[in-house]
Amino acid sequence: MSEGALADRLARAIALGGPIPISQYMAAANAHYYATRDPLGTAGDFTTAPEISQMFGELIGAWAADLWERAGRPAVAWVELGPGRGTLTADALRVMARAGLMPPVHFVENSPTMRTAQAERVPAARWHDAMGTLPTDVPLIVVANEFFDALPIRQLVRRAGTWHERLVACQDTLFLPIAGSSVPDTIIPDGLVDAAPGAVIETSPASVAIMADLAARIVEQGGAALAIDYGYDGPGVGDTLQAVRGHAYANPFEAPGERDLTAHVDMATLRLAATASGADAFGTTTQGEFLRALGIDQRAAALGERVAGDRRRLVEDMGELFKVIAVTHKDWPRPAGFAA
Repeated sequence: MSEGALADRLARAIALGGPIPISQYMAAANAHYYATRDPLGTAGDFTTAPEISQMFGELIGAWAADLWERAGRPAVAWVELGPGRGTLTADALRVMARAGLMPPVHFVENSPTMRTAQAERVPAARWHDAMGTLPTDVPLIVVANEFFDALPIRQLVRRAGTWHERLVACQDTLFLPIAGSSVPDTIIPDGLVDAAPGAVIETSPASVAIMADLAARIVEQGGAALAIDYGYDGPGVGDTLQAVRGHAYANPFEAPGERDLTAHVDMATLRLAATASGADAFGTTTQGEFLRALGIDQRAAALGERVAGDRRRLVEDMGELFKVIAVTHKDWPRPAGFAA
């Protein structure tokens, strides 16, 4: 699909059927965006923690190896959801191998472009379009770094004493958010029903469904999952939908499919989805606290002055904004990085 073709298609759909939900707009935009480019690095639109420093993936590998060791060294499969270029897994595998953990690698990835980049770093990986084809006969160790923030969200906006579904309209090829039909107060979280005019509530049914499925697999098979993302403990009010292009913030309603769309992740809701499926959940902690608990300060000191800036970006610049939760089988030990 050529640049602009998605925008034309969405504009026609809106002209024929009326405004569409934010979730439909975001899903279509990100599906096109990730399928047609490698967005990472200085030549792309943004940089993720694994691309900043090898320390990030190494510490995740150490986290997994420690948990596996204390769980009795079972046969496991390694899974990464939305693995970027495969850098995190490649760095983690080196550390895990030194501990004797050499699991088969499974990537859940739809983008042909990103699969090519991942194959350069982890050539033995197996790829999956969705979680349904992941192994079912061994425990899973799953990592989801900056995965949930790209999943579609639903927005509700407060107008004239009533909550409304937020939709995307199109006027003369210009996309813009509008208030759609009203929704009943019964679907609004407790304490937010009478929020101020203009307040926005975000939910992500897609994220909840994936976490519930993931937790159910862990309950059935054993294992653990680690989720790291822009996040907060909700429910709460706030419009966090944003776009990035060329390492700068952009209008999320311009050029759909040509910029990365994200929204902050409600970590509390993901934890609830996991525990409702019968798993144990830990967190929320910050990325800075988590990496410090895993020993990033000592690792940075061992690597020398050349990584001081990388450590600062991971622990201080990104340290508070990014949040971390873990999910485990009830018989697995408490994962490192989460205070009792």
